[in-house]
Amino acid sequence: MHDLTAFDAAAILIVLAAALGYLNHRVFRLPSTVGLTVMGTVASLLVVAYDRLVPSSTLAEQMARFLSDIDFSTTLMEGMLSFLLFAGAMHVNWAHMRKGRWPILIFSTVGVVLSTVIVGFLFHTLTQALGIEIPLIWCLVFGALISPTDPVSVMAVMKRAAMPDTLQATVAGESLFNDGIGVVVFAILIAIATGTEAFSWSFAASHFAQEALGGAALGLVVGWIGYVAMKSIDEYITEVMISLAVVMGGYSLAMGLHVSGPVAMAVAGLIIGNAGMAHAMSDVTRDYLVKFWALIDEILNAVLFLLIGLEVIALEFRPAYIAAGAGAILIVLAARMISVGIPLTAMKRMIDMGPLAFPTLVWGGLRGGISVALALALPASTIRSELLVATYIVVLFAVVAQGGSIGWLIHRIQSRQSPELDLD
Repeated sequence: MHDLTAFDAAAILIVLAAALGYLNHRVFRLPSTVGLTVMGTVASLLVVAYDRLVPSSTLAEQMARFLSDIDFSTTLMEGMLSFLLFAGAMHVNWAHMRKGRWPILIFSTVGVVLSTVIVGFLFHTLTQALGIEIPLIWCLVFGALISPTDPVSVMAVMKRAAMPDTLQATVAGESLFNDGIGVVVFAILIAIATGTEAFSWSFAASHFAQEALGGAALGLVVGWIGYVAMKSIDEYITEVMISLAVVMGGYSLAMGLHVSGPVAMAVAGLIIGNAGMAHAMSDVTRDYLVKFWALIDEILNAVLFLLIGLEVIALEFRPAYIAAGAGAILIVLAARMISVGIPLTAMKRMIDMGPLAFPTLVWGGLRGGISVALALALPASTIRSELLVATYIVVLFAVVAQGGSIGWLIHRIQSRQSPELDLD
């Protein structure tokens, strides 16, 4: 058999995603992200079980080699993420998002840093109690990679859950920007943990400003260029190609300039999805552009969550690692409650988003592909396996348990506020 090419790998993933998506739609009827993650995980576990029952089988080894060739971290962070963030940002209403601008700003900056610190210290305490030796700085690295809410997971939830427009825009807006901030914090802590940089507040501040603010500035520039180009013509094929150029060219430029590509794509998507949709497109172009990016979003979502499920085969599960991962679920939720609750209380006089805000932001703050990608990007070391397993368990719980129940939770809260809803 010939070596797998990039096309072969893409073909295998698309066929698997389509087959499992069809099975889920016809039989299980779970939300697509939940269904694909669960079925990918189950498929991986079945492969591992088969290899245990049939010692001569090398199916798990071949599958692990296939996943290694794909390189999940690079595939997501340097490929899929640009499309997913742009597509997600296009659907966020700027008017609604502007009402929640202060919560979005605080949650995506102060909230991420606060959560990183809380998770880092509590996870260090937990691992020490379990007899797992992980230095504090690496626990803080874990805090940085697990603290950002994943925009891909959150946007999928937003499509299903009925909630007030401002709150929906706040949750989506936070998720679009805090992953970029989380990646920056992660990069700073990795540099310190590996000894490539000594910690200093000036290093942290300058790196943060270059990545985050530079990414926002680049997003404004490429988004504005795309907007002007679209406004000057009326030809839907060319305008769709311009939107692709904004994403692919903009993200590639961000990596070359060492600024945050995720932040840049979130900003560019907001510009094209709001100013562009309102002033630069005909009805025909708008219809084609929305459908094109909806299709891209659904395809990449399906592949991403299938990959998350399949990655379980590459992990080394030990009882202590599983215990650390289970404890990390509670730690991450507690950190989220604190990092969201304190700002919400402080800003209550400025903006009161109602009784849905706190439970939605906490339980709807899903972790997803970005956390897995960052964990897989950790340098080879004796503690990499522990952090990978903990990350995977937290993400699996978030996607399946939180993602699968957030709609029900929101409905329950709304029905308690308006009991007559139960009678409908």
